[in-house]
Amino acid sequence: MTDLLIRNVAVLDGSAAPAFNADVAIDGGRIAAIITDGTSGSADREIDAGGACLAPGFIDTHSHDDGAFFRHPGMEFKLAQGVTTVVAGNCGFSAIPADPEQDSVAASGGILAGLEGEFTDLAGYYAAALKRKPAINNIMLVGHNTVRSQVLGMEQRKPSAQELKKMRDHVALAMEQGACGFSTGLIYRPGRWSETEEVIELASAAKPYDALYTTHMRNEGDKLLEAVDETLTIGREADVHTHISHHKAAGQPNWGKVKESLAKVDEALAAGQRVTLDVYPYTAGSGRMIEYFNLERISRDLAEVIRIASCPAFRDYEGRMLTEIAATEEIDITEAVRKILTAPHGDRTICIHFIIDEADIETNLAHKDMMVGSDGIPDLRGRPHPRLFGTFPRVLGRYVRERGVLQLPEAIRRMTSLSAETFGLTERGQIREGYWADLVLFDPATVIDMATYDEPKTEPAGIRLVVVNGEVAFERMDANKPGVHTAAGTGKMLRYRRTAFGED
Repeated sequence: MTDLLIRNVAVLDGSAAPAFNADVAIDGGRIAAIITDGTSGSADREIDAGGACLAPGFIDTHSHDDGAFFRHPGMEFKLAQGVTTVVAGNCGFSAIPADPEQDSVAASGGILAGLEGEFTDLAGYYAAALKRKPAINNIMLVGHNTVRSQVLGMEQRKPSAQELKKMRDHVALAMEQGACGFSTGLIYRPGRWSETEEVIELASAAKPYDALYTTHMRNEGDKLLEAVDETLTIGREADVHTHISHHKAAGQPNWGKVKESLAKVDEALAAGQRVTLDVYPYTAGSGRMIEYFNLERISRDLAEVIRIASCPAFRDYEGRMLTEIAATEEIDITEAVRKILTAPHGDRTICIHFIIDEADIETNLAHKDMMVGSDGIPDLRGRPHPRLFGTFPRVLGRYVRERGVLQLPEAIRRMTSLSAETFGLTERGQIREGYWADLVLFDPATVIDMATYDEPKTEPAGIRLVVVNGEVAFERMDANKPGVHTAAGTGKMLRYRRTAFGED
């Protein structure tokens, strides 16, 4: 007798193969058997799926959930959309390395909000996070902005040889302890003040581990193509697998450039360079508002497409467009920007900016091996970008079922086995006997995101069951009833191409 038996499912195993009918038995946290001949036996708990699709749990390749594992260990916003594993530490902001005497939250402008404890390195972070009994799995990148601020603070200069070595030592320690790579956010402070050579040196610390260099590139707008060239140069010179985060062409004058950008990637792939990418399926981005404006020359065009997600200084602004705020207060929109960003904690304002073309999203999703990352910022006090709650069901509902950009088996591969292989998740990402039982049961005819910009904290439809390391973590077998988060707390802290933390 096994622990759990899910009967009558259409298995999408993560390989891009067509679905096949089976029963799936789970025991000891792993997939014990995939039975296609009806001889399933019995289990402590049996669930009749009624022919719904069973896939590996979705892997969010681009999250900012470092602090969420402390503030929101139930990770409801990820579980309800079928995500069982996230890659955290993106855009150069990571929980580690940490100095208990410094305010990492302030240094990241609130991106790392929620962190607690006295840890200094990845092992310490993992131990502290596991005490919260997280609902899902996590694997970490080590971030350039965090490392640089530890060594140089916010100084706008090149590091000395000794400082560069200290930074590299931080990166190398994280790799040794199981990080899957080194991330940069070269649009953000202090990373924007680094030169290419500095990034190459630090990224090369990932080479002995065959780990990744992931990047929020230096520019995603007017100089997108130059930024791609720099990214490919860094990966080539450091001789590491390079991953471009949330690939886009920002701003209407740049729409369509993703075709040229992807052509550069294809050229690099043809030359033997390892390059991968991810995308989120929305026409708006989100991030620290202060990073997008020069207060001496405030861009009116940008201000006019910005919505406030989280604003500690003016909570009543949350969920409103800057155009509306300026009109209500009878001030110029540039003054509204200045008022927000110069207020106490103004640098922690998170905004949503409508800067992406719908056609570019489809171009990205259609590109071979394009993965999916939410890029959600888990500040639940305001009105976050709906991608935090809706990314994966949106791909399945809008871009697979409605638009036909991807076929369902291929979309599942992009969200599961491809991501697991790329980010070094051992024995995950496929429905295969002996693999860890991270699973999502969904109805392909009804799965869709329900989160909107006005009501962003809304769970999706069509996700029936989520299993994390063999335990039911979320259940909504009756579509007419709310989903149930079981608080099983079976999430693990994963290490690149190794067993999970604490499982040596």
